[in-house]
Amino acid sequence: MSKGIIFTSPSVFPNPQRVRLMMLEKGIADQYEENIVGMLGKGEQKSWQYNKVNPTGETPALKLADGTCISESTAIARYLDNAHPGRKIMGETPLEQGLDQQWDQRVWVHLLYRLTVAFHVKHKGLGEALELTSNPQWGEHCRKEALATAAQLDRHLSDGKSWLLGGNEPTFSDITLVTAIAFGKYGPMETDLCHRFEYLDKYWQRWQERESFKIGYSDGGAIEELEYLKKK
Repeated sequence: MSKGIIFTSPSVFPNPQRVRLMMLEKGIADQYEENIVGMLGKGEQKSWQYNKVNPTGETPALKLADGTCISESTAIARYLDNAHPGRKIMGETPLEQGLDQQWDQRVWVHLLYRLTVAFHVKHKGLGEALELTSNPQWGEHCRKEALATAAQLDRHLSDGKSWLLGGNEPTFSDITLVTAIAFGKYGPMETDLCHRFEYLDKYWQRWQERESFKIGYSDGGAIEELEYLKKK
């Protein structure tokens, strides 16, 4: 039986990276063919060919062996978590699942999404051919909202817990948070949360010790401090 295909992008782009890290944590990355979609230039994600997979013209997307396509990071992660045995990345128990979704929603809406908006409207992130709106003031407002949320998350981690739910292993909300931290370190963003917040810095260091992180950011993530991870 043929493998399904996961359409992602280079690791600097946080939403496809959330799914990539989830698959690596789950130990199922080798069960799918990865198709890395070029996001810059004309933008392969906007082509009519890719739009047959995901009409929104965004990554990630999952095309199953039977032709079924699933898009949106959380939807793909939920399918993969339930379709494969092993540790439940999105929580083992109903309580853990509820808490993980709670934290993932907070991190995504109030931190990562704010940073991505800033990227698109403040920096013309994907270039003139792809960005439709320029609004630097709104971008800076979103960046400041992201910093306020980061401060709350830093306090949440200040009591010694390693991960957002307080368990021994990261869950999907942790994956969303680490991709947000990484995205803030990307050159145009100039929002290094580890420089500003002690416990987010320690959290970032913990992630760098994990094999999923080392593999997931093996392209360097377009981040100077991760150049050491680049495949030789």
